Amino acid sequence: MASKRLGLIDQPLVHQAVADLANGLDTRGKLLAACRDERSLLAAEPMRYLHALHAVGQPEWVAMEEVPDVLPLWRQYAQILRTWGFSVWTGIVNAADYGVPQTRRRAILLASRTGETAPPEPTHARAATPDTLFGPGRARWVSMAEALGWGATDRPVPTVCAGGGNGGGPEPFPSGSRKALTTSRDHGTWQARHTDSTAQVRHGRSSWILRSNSQANATVRRADEPAGTLFFGHRVNECVWVPDPTTPPAPDPGGERNPAAIRITATEAGILQSFPTTYPWQGTKSRQFEQIGNAVPPLLAAQLLAPHLGTRVRQSDFGLAA
Repeated sequence: MASKRLGLIDQPLVHQAVADLANGLDTRGKLLAACRDERSLLAAEPMRYLHALHAVGQPEWVAMEEVPDVLPLWRQYAQILRTWGFSVWTGIVNAADYGVPQTRRRAILLASRTGETAPPEPTHARAATPDTLFGPGRARWVSMAEALGWGATDRPVPTVCAGGGNGGGPEPFPSGSRKALTTSRDHGTWQARHTDSTAQVRHGRSSWILRSNSQANATVRRADEPAGTLFFGHRVNECVWVPDPTTPPAPDPGGERNPAAIRITATEAGILQSFPTTYPWQGTKSRQFEQIGNAVPPLLAAQLLAPHLGTRVRQSDFGLAA
């Protein structure tokens, strides 16, 4: 979906590779020479695994996830798996419908040798719905403010440690400030109390919005909504918090001015992907953001896999509101 989108041009070659691999033929070397992007045939790799495992009566179930444009490929996989005795479901799911504070849409394939496959019933919706005689209702989508621990208010009043550069530079919040940020319940405020930051910026009462990147068509969401799809890839971190221009801040007695933008931190981005606050992201900040942007939200994965594992998923296990 990002950059030059050469993978879309290569799709016929990927379909051919999948068909060949399903028949035990590895033509990837020849097909790769014709690909516009050397990574395109990676989408055919699962069929190589599946063909080898099918020969020994495995696996019992399969789950795959990709961006929505890959759905036609998953449908090809589904046709093949059905001939091998699998029940298969493919479709698009929205992570926000399963409690993730992000409207991340992804193409899913679920297949099973032992039972019928279908996505689990959504647990959340844009607007909450009540319980009925036919089943439980749905909670309202989890907002960024709820997930980040800003309290019940829709208008957080941040006191933040500003600073930092692009995705490879220091985080705007100094190391150790996250504990105070996530545990604060003081009128829904950020409480980063540090004196060694590059700048202390105090904000008046204003709503905050998250802008996904610097492009003109960037997704913009208020803090009382789920985030848009988070993606970073090889780009610098352009995902920023900006004051909502429709709700000007109150006068600040200290004379400080609101910054134009505050870059999202790796910890915040991870939380919006439903990772725990303490998840040990590795490498430079750029690498950490790349890991976060490429990840499957753990809560979404858990919801999709739970029926195959014979277990139930609780929002509280992921530190998110029920």
